[in-house]
Amino acid sequence: MLNPDDLKRRLCCAIENARQASSDFDLNPDLELPDRPVLKQAAVLVAITEDANLILTKRSNMLKHHPGQIAFPGGRQDDTDRDFAHTALREAEEEIGLNPDNVTVVGTLPCHETVTNYLITPIVGIVPSNLSFRPEVGEVSEVFTVPLAHVTDVANFAIEGRRWHGTRRHYYTVPHGPYYIWGATARILRGLAEQWH
Repeated sequence: MLNPDDLKRRLCCAIENARQASSDFDLNPDLELPDRPVLKQAAVLVAITEDANLILTKRSNMLKHHPGQIAFPGGRQDDTDRDFAHTALREAEEEIGLNPDNVTVVGTLPCHETVTNYLITPIVGIVPSNLSFRPEVGEVSEVFTVPLAHVTDVANFAIEGRRWHGTRRHYYTVPHGPYYIWGATARILRGLAEQWH
């Protein structure tokens, strides 16, 4: 198991080497959307515990967009946010009750563009182990962890597909137990895994 110092060092190294932005179009170069608007800015928190577990959420089934999907804590940037780290920390506090004072931000992964017109900035942070979380019931149905070793091993990723807007759309998956991690979340993790040495 990684100790906290080794964890921080390896995360910083992976962040430094991850220079390629990603997109939902990476596996779908022929996918075309009519009249794409200006991308909306958003940020997510890739929160990793000191004992090397990744914190993820299961979105509420009551949500209009992406109900029940696995996601990082995060959301759209507000005009009052100082920067993307502030956005990610604010959203994590709102969604799962994570106190920003408990997060040591170690860096930023390359942006990810989604087919739903968001440009997501992933903020990587280390948090103490064994924190208690308080899911915001309107947005989050569950907070859980996945071993970092699972999502930083490229052998655990697969490419799958489904019909979307009349065409076949492909995407990365990295399932773990009962959790089907796919789409933008899996693509961001895949980028991290590619640089995890």
